[in-house]
Amino acid sequence: MQDFTLDDLRRVMRVAVGVDDSVDLESDISGLEFIDLGYDSLALLEIISKIEKEYGTAIPEDLVPELSTPGKLAGYVRGRLSGAVAP
Repeated sequence: MQDFTLDDLRRVMRVAVGVDDSVDLESDISGLEFIDLGYDSLALLEIISKIEKEYGTAIPEDLVPELSTPGKLAGYVRGRLSGAVAP
């Protein structure tokens, strides 16, 4: 079984769209909104696309608004990879 941690998400965020110099991704970002971290909806879609390709799991587009924080997104992906979240 493959896991998906907040550190995995941080790496994907850096690779997919980079990081604003004013944002400290190493702090506890789990509850912060992506928009507050400098990632707009287009950037979030890039991050999701990278996750889907790298981890081989789909994230339905209609769920994207609900996955508005790194903690929610990481938890969803972790659930998909463990089979706890239905496709």
